[in-house]
Formats: sequence, structure tokens, C-alpha cells
Amino acid sequence: MVEIFLRTLPFFAIIGLGVWAGKTRFFSEEATAFLTKFVFFFPLSAMLFRFAANLPLAEVFNGRLIGGYLFGSVAVYLIATGVAYLRRVNMATAAVEAQCAVIGNVGFLGLPMFVLLFGEASIGPMMMVLTTDLIVFSSLIVILITAGQDGRLHPAVLRTIGLGLLRNPMIVAISAGLIWSALSVPVPVVLNDFLQILGGAATPGALFAIGASLAGKSAERVEVAAWLTFAKLVLHPAFVAIGVLVLLPLDAFSATVVVGAAAMPVAGNVFMLAQHYRVAPQRASAAILFSTALSIVTFPLVVAWVSG
Repeated sequence: MVEIFLRTLPFFAIIGLGVWAGKTRFFSEEATAFLTKFVFFFPLSAMLFRFAANLPLAEVFNGRLIGGYLFGSVAVYLIATGVAYLRRVNMATAAVEAQCAVIGNVGFLGLPMFVLLFGEASIGPMMMVLTTDLIVFSSLIVILITAGQDGRLHPAVLRTIGLGLLRNPMIVAISAGLIWSALSVPVPVVLNDFLQILGGAATPGALFAIGASLAGKSAERVEVAAWLTFAKLVLHPAFVAIGVLVLLPLDAFSATVVVGAAAMPVAGNVFMLAQHYRVAPQRASAAILFSTALSIVTFPLVVAWVSG
């Protein structure tokens, strides 16, 4: 556990540097927004495309992995929704809370961290987790919020969801890379080197951007945020572990990667959605802040437990 903690500490140190830069106003909110946009559209997309294009398609898709991960995620999603309804919150707010409980920062934090921790072999399982999150749960929250606010589901919402997925650079990069891989066309050396250099900016850029964005997060709705942090950092990896170790057992390496992905703190895009729809942005913000800070300790514990 100590070894894993020491190996992950530099990642959180860069996040801390970003927090300092944001708190001292050395890095403004506008600068953070532009850095986040740069990482999202360029380095991270380049990294995803390069890995997907260079991996055989058979090594990427794993139905048991998706099924085990979905089992754990849906179980925690339902638990979080049930707790929200017991507190008599509305459907839209319950959807945001459930999203906080199951959507981790796999794209910005997980992918760069796991590549350096576990090697490029971790990219296949991570891409499956990321794609499942983006297609299943990012669509589900839009459907539930819209249904909760309007009382019914408009056909236009499905079009919005479809366009949102098509415009997501991570989905586009993964899909394009997998198509390239399926065609069995070698990636030209020059293109591969270009993607590797550009993708190399994903790790420090994403971590710094996470920290700088945390500097503006508030700690309101502490009790709710504490519960959502517990659900994300403890319940989610525990139920996913049941899915990939007991119900649909995976090999030890893939199981470690998937459960580790489930142990990631709440993703920043949950706050962006909550803010966009004006549904409980404060509790999403606090959950991101608390879970990111506590994951410094909980993530190494989970990885040490599942790998053991």
C-alpha cells in the first residue's frame, strides 16, 4: 500500500500545484477554462486515438468487463437514488447525486495515471470503462433531469444526447482509433510520433487543470457531499469488485484496473452538467472537492486491496 501511495503521490502533488495556482490567482478561472479545453480536445484525444489505433480490437472489447462494471455502477446508482428519495429530493436532484456516486474522473485523472502506474496494457480496460460512463450514464442523467423538470421526455432530448456523444472528443477519438485498428492499417511512424508528443501533454496538463478548477469549488452541503464521497470512493469500487471478481470474474490485471477506475474521485463534468441544468451544482462541487482530496488515501488502499 505504501508503495502504491508513493507512486500516486506525484500525481496528486501536481493537482495540489494547480490548486495553489488557482487559489493565489496566479492561474485565473479563464486560464483554467482554456487549459481544460486544450487538454480535452488535443492531448487527451491524441492519447486515446493512438492507444486505440495501436491496440488489436479483440484486446479492447470485453463483454465481461462491461457487464461486471455495469453491475457495480448500477447497484450504487440505485442506492444513491434511493437515499435521495428517502430525503424527499426531486428526480433531477436525485439524478445529479446518483451521477456523483458512480462517475469518476477516469478521463482526466484515471487514464494518464494508470498508463504511468500500470503501463499501456491498462488502456484497453480504461477505455471500456470511460466509454460505458459516457454512453450509459451521461445519457441517463440528461434523460432524468429533463423528465424531472418537464414532467415528460421530449423526443428532442434523444437528439441532443446523440449530438452530445458525437461532439465529445473522447468518444470521437476512441471510435476513430478502434476503426483504424479494425482496418488493420499500421499507424505511420510520423503520425504515431506526433500523437505521442501531443499526448504527452495530457498527464501534466490534465492534473494541473483539475487542481486549478478545484480552487474555485465550494464546500456547501457538507453532509450530502460527505455521503456522496463515501458512495463514490467506497461503495462504487466495492460493488464493482463484486461484479468483476465474483459475478463475472476477470483476470487479475483487468480486475485491478477496473476496480481502480471505480475508485477515482467524482468527475468534473458532473458539476458542469449540474451547473448547465441549474440542478444542485453546490453539492456536486463539494463532492468533487471532498472526493479528490480523500482519494489521495483511499485510491492506494483500494488498489492494494484488489491487487492482493
